[in-house]
Amino acid sequence: MLSKTSHKTPVGHLYLIADQQILLAAGFNGFDDLIPRLSSDDSSREIKSVNEIPMVSELVSDYFNGDISALNSIKVRQPGATFYQSVWKEMRKVPVGKTWSYSDLAKRAGSASAVRAVGTACSSNLIAAIVPCHRIVKSGGALGDYAYGVEVKEWLLKHEGAL
Repeated sequence: MLSKTSHKTPVGHLYLIADQQILLAAGFNGFDDLIPRLSSDDSSREIKSVNEIPMVSELVSDYFNGDISALNSIKVRQPGATFYQSVWKEMRKVPVGKTWSYSDLAKRAGSASAVRAVGTACSSNLIAAIVPCHRIVKSGGALGDYAYGVEVKEWLLKHEGAL
């Protein structure tokens, strides 16, 4: 059985879905946005509403309360092609308070020419904020797009000290 809960944050509710203490999905648009994007195995499982997900909820609260490295301790799993998996793995290595360009991330994920694919991996990321796609910006430093709005991306980067 999977668990789901939401947290009130300064930028809206953050919705979370987990398998035990492994986060499967997180986003600011609601469960209806997240559930269809789970793996077919996970989406067919029962999802129970809970007040909090052990460890995950505490770390998310810690992050929004100022411990900006708290999200690094959350274990994650999401469906995606091999290249996307390598992009998301590298994305989690972006230091808190820093940003990388899409080009930097493409190089680190093993394919310097795959900048567009990196952008697609970012937009496909199912675990927003925890897999920090908000830390990926355009080469010139412009923020670029963010599935939950540029205002949310900007707030997260300011909260982390990157802006």
